[in-house]
Amino acid sequence: MERRRMTARVSDFLVHATHFPEAAREAFAIEFDRFVDQTDGIAQSEQLFDLLSAFALNFDCPWIAYDSLAPQKGLKSAQRDPAVILNFPDEWQKRYFEMGYDRIDPIIKTSRTRAGAFRWSEVYDDVSTTEDERRVFDEAATFGLRSGVSVPLHGPDGSFAIMSFAQAWDGEFQNRTIAYLQLAALHFHLKVAKFDNSGAIEEMPNLSLREKECILWTAKGKSSWEIGKILGISGNTANFHIKNVMRKMDTSSRTAAATKAVQFGIVEM
Repeated sequence: MERRRMTARVSDFLVHATHFPEAAREAFAIEFDRFVDQTDGIAQSEQLFDLLSAFALNFDCPWIAYDSLAPQKGLKSAQRDPAVILNFPDEWQKRYFEMGYDRIDPIIKTSRTRAGAFRWSEVYDDVSTTEDERRVFDEAATFGLRSGVSVPLHGPDGSFAIMSFAQAWDGEFQNRTIAYLQLAALHFHLKVAKFDNSGAIEEMPNLSLREKECILWTAKGKSSWEIGKILGISGNTANFHIKNVMRKMDTSSRTAAATKAVQFGIVEM
């Protein structure tokens, strides 16, 4: 009961602080409380992600991505294993990986120096953003991610993660939307961190040699058919090994599995 009262107070503060109309105030407060209640007792990051995805749909955000990253220079994170969970379009994930956009992504650069949520449009229009960095946004738009908001999540031990929410059309996120998405992202992040501290997040998975080969070529942007040709196996067999890696990595896409394999150091690009 105490947790429910605290949640209600936070929700009430948010809706009043952002000047919601009465009907919207009630609707968003109810949806947020439902999201928090549904996460009680959940001990798997993928299940949490599904609940967060459903909540984000209330704000017309069909695509979300959560990515824990290396801490800022000079800091050492206590978190051992990176978490990468996303439902961005597969073709965009493949393109992002192939082009090495993680090295120039302006969302990552901005998140390292920001404490609060920000609109992608703010970064795009910033004079310090380079043309190469703007190209990341431009290409994302061609795959349907036309506008978005990202939430930097900094921990006291140097841990660092980003939660991003994206829409399929141009337009600015309202302050009230950002307030709720930021609170939901923080709730998700704290739950995942709790899993890590309690040992619920799995240790580095043990991959077979063939699984490592298949996920390495996946990281290089190759299809199952192409991997089969390279390794002298059938495309179906390559796909079988990749699905095994996805299962061991606890990811919902082959690109996310490849990302985690690289971050774990299981494979090297």
